[in-house]
Amino acid sequence: MEVTVRLFAMLRERAGARELTLSLPDGARVSDALAALGDVAPPELPLVMAVNREYARDDRVLDPGDELALIPPVSGGSGLEGGTLVWARVTGDELSLDTLSRRVTDPRAGAVVTFQGVTREVESLEYEAYIEMAEEKIAAIVAAAVESHGLCAAAAEHRVGAVPLSEPSVVVAASAPHRGEAFAGAREIIDRIKSEAPIWKQEVEGDERRWVDGTEPSA
Repeated sequence: MEVTVRLFAMLRERAGARELTLSLPDGARVSDALAALGDVAPPELPLVMAVNREYARDDRVLDPGDELALIPPVSGGSGLEGGTLVWARVTGDELSLDTLSRRVTDPRAGAVVTFQGVTREVESLEYEAYIEMAEEKIAAIVAAAVESHGLCAAAAEHRVGAVPLSEPSVVVAASAPHRGEAFAGAREIIDRIKSEAPIWKQEVEGDERRWVDGTEPSA
């Protein structure tokens, strides 16, 4: 059977390709795919695997046509659902905090808290993401914050591609009846995005590039 393997960040660079096709015997598991990849995914590199955009253990049995994504440490540091607005987007476009704030406007809200993370100290940051899975993960994070903090609405967007000095790479907005819940909800969203969403970044200074050290994403 054949399985598609998607690669990101340093794994993509090692393989020289964003995708590989593996021929595996029927009944093969994720661990068999990892073994077949050799030096592309060495055992010493902490990886999280996803099969068809859902996190998976290495003993997961693969089926023909499955998409296996290998997710290295993420570089975050060491719509409408049920009548409540939950918005998540990963985009190559410039981000607007004002636009995001308007998305969480609600007549029940007495507080709107916003956050933007901007490029600092380097010429630019180059972001790469497993976009489909990142959007789904961010949407789940936002929805969880809405539920746990009693938010009226919440939204988050993350940029991919080059983000120049002082421009935002991630923006978050949360509205709630009171400021305490809005602050707590916005803080939870950005903290979890940085540690869980499959997004990586390189620092760019002239001709030099360096992948930012990250953390093993939570499965």
